Amino acid sequence: MKHISILVPKGAILGSVEGPRQVLSEVNKLLLSMGKLALFEVQLVGLTKEVSVAGGIYKVFTDVRAQELQKTDLIIIPALDGDMVLNLAHNQDFIPWILRQHAGGAEVASLCVGAFLLASTGLVTGRQCATHWMAANDFRRMFPDVNLVEDKIITDEQGIYSSGGAFSYLNLILYLIEKYAGRDVAVFMSKAFQIEMERRSQSPFMIFKGQKEHEDEAIKKAQEYIEQNFQEKITVDQLASMLALSRRNLERRFKKATANSIVEYIQRVKIEAAKMSLETSRENVNEVMYHVGYSDPKAFRTTFKRITGLSPVQYRSKFNLETVI
Repeated sequence: MKHISILVPKGAILGSVEGPRQVLSEVNKLLLSMGKLALFEVQLVGLTKEVSVAGGIYKVFTDVRAQELQKTDLIIIPALDGDMVLNLAHNQDFIPWILRQHAGGAEVASLCVGAFLLASTGLVTGRQCATHWMAANDFRRMFPDVNLVEDKIITDEQGIYSSGGAFSYLNLILYLIEKYAGRDVAVFMSKAFQIEMERRSQSPFMIFKGQKEHEDEAIKKAQEYIEQNFQEKITVDQLASMLALSRRNLERRFKKATANSIVEYIQRVKIEAAKMSLETSRENVNEVMYHVGYSDPKAFRTTFKRITGLSPVQYRSKFNLETVI
């Protein structure tokens, strides 16, 4: 039997504690109904026996304290709510326990912004990690040595896992069920809980908001110019001349400040404007393309799909109100 420890940190989001517990417990019920042995022993693990979550609205009674648990096979770190610096300070006593368990062979998985606690252990330094796209800028600032892949739903780095934002953590739970219990069990759970399988990207749900929480005023001016003039053809040389910087210096500083190259930033601003038009207007795809400054339909569609994971037509079908109702 595989022992699974679902952590209950201070400030945990209740759903990402209870959700995995419920789905994994249902796996056991399914296996027992088939005349098989239960596969998982699932325990809620805290630093104390009683943990306040959701701003004190709820209390979770843990099954065991971390310091009392000698051996586990999988640690699940749920999402945390609120100020991440305070969250990490309140839960730092989990870190040596996680590291000790990992050294003893345990796998570790983070859900959504639980990635901040995972990254604090150092286990994903130099490795890929996913988190909620809305937390991407803060994560990069706090953990620059982690390879954040903000578009991904699931990462698997040799037994260290992470998931994208919000309820996409359920896709990681299905992934783990398939790994441990087999494809047929994972498919049944996807149907029972109505979780869409094989979703690997959170790109269609991302909203691009350029990283402006930096101190480089020249780069902020460049960002503002791009965002106000995205319909026009903007070149790197034009921006460099406007800011009285060399092209090389501008490109270096822009990448450092925003985590995007200038060309990538321009593309993302244009595609974000296109997404808004496709969501709210009746303009056809070509009209949207021209309004955001593209003249080549193939280039527009290629860039749109690379950034969102969907074609413009698929995106409109998914998110435009008139096509949904």
